Amino acid sequence: MNPVQRFFRRYIFSTIGILALFLVVNLLLILTVLTAGYMSGTDNGLSVREVSGHVTEQAGTWTADGTALALLREHDAWAMLLDERGAVVWEQGLPKELPRSYTSAQVASFSRWYLQDYPVKVWSREDDALMVVGFAPGTLVKYYFSMETPSLMMFLMGAIAVFVFNLLLMVFLMLRNTRRVEKAMSPILRGIQDLSRGSYQPLDERGELAEISAGLNRAGDYLMQKDNTRAEWIRGVSHDIRTPLSMVLGYASELEDDDTLPTEARQQAGMIRRQGERLKSLVDDLNLTTKLEYALQPIHRETVNLTEIGRQAVSEVLNSGVPERYEITFSEAHPGHAARMEGDAALLRRMLDNLIRNSIVHNPQGCHISVTVSAEDGRCTCTVTDDGVGMDAAQLEALNREAVVSSTQGGEHGLGLKLVRQIVKAHGGTVRFRQAVPHGLEVFISIPTRNV
Repeated sequence: MNPVQRFFRRYIFSTIGILALFLVVNLLLILTVLTAGYMSGTDNGLSVREVSGHVTEQAGTWTADGTALALLREHDAWAMLLDERGAVVWEQGLPKELPRSYTSAQVASFSRWYLQDYPVKVWSREDDALMVVGFAPGTLVKYYFSMETPSLMMFLMGAIAVFVFNLLLMVFLMLRNTRRVEKAMSPILRGIQDLSRGSYQPLDERGELAEISAGLNRAGDYLMQKDNTRAEWIRGVSHDIRTPLSMVLGYASELEDDDTLPTEARQQAGMIRRQGERLKSLVDDLNLTTKLEYALQPIHRETVNLTEIGRQAVSEVLNSGVPERYEITFSEAHPGHAARMEGDAALLRRMLDNLIRNSIVHNPQGCHISVTVSAEDGRCTCTVTDDGVGMDAAQLEALNREAVVSSTQGGEHGLGLKLVRQIVKAHGGTVRFRQAVPHGLEVFISIPTRNV
């Protein structure tokens, strides 16, 4: 899954999470409102049963004690007690316009609805009397709901179907909108990724995000033009330097080998030749690192033996005339096991050559340089170690961040090591710079064999 797909996948999951949270919160709010309404409206704060309990019959006369009267006054209510024939046998605050006798049909009616305009509540006593408590018009709402079971089930199923349909519609619209955004954004995100790798392709400047695509195209054209100009300038400079540099090296070699010149003059000619060769190596490194950076140098992959490449690199450095104060050794971590891998033999040899010469350049007092090659667990490794001056922790940290680091002699571990990193990266490997024990610099390189 590429970064673009991961981005929109997280976007979809976050949107679904927000939708689920929205539904849960709304469900909790509905339950809270219903519960609060039920708790606040239960029995209007006045219990008809409690009032009825304080109304008793004594010697054929119905009376209410002080508690019942206090409850009625507190809630601004009136009350009456009906016997089994519907006649009022006791009343308290009963409005004058209301009748004092009721038929069974009237009792059934106001038990479910209203007594004229008065909302009432009833309680059936054990002595077959009926306690009725009434309130002022508009204080209570009474509603009787009745529905046949099939109709109720149809209503519930329809409500569930509508809810599910709306939920699915919301999810569909959300996914459709996400797809539209993904379709519009994917080319832009891929263009940004390509631009970071230096292989930008112009985007279509149509659609909802045409302005962004146009701006990215302008930025891509500018960066590509800038990179091409830089690469052409480096190639031109490298080409123009070769001819005069070859003449300098040729004349310096002739002067160094001329026995008729004084010894001091020949030594100076030799120094000119060595510095010229170093300059030629730097120019070659600059040209090669530019080609690798702008993908102008194809990687010729073939099955190679890193052990043989290591021996060749060490031999070439030794045969080039290394001063006696430098000792270079080569070893195999697992003798007899060939370190075979897929790679470009010339680039790998150049990588090891740069590491060895880096140790020589930055340790003018001399040092011991060790090159070790190994192969295990599907990877080929190479370690180049010297016991020279090394670097402190801050320099090593900066070097591992691919920054240019000043050496203790005032030079720079820059172009040569940058080229090493580029070659290792082109082969899918990693490189780490560490402090050698007890002192010096250790460079550890690990490259996958690619199942050769």
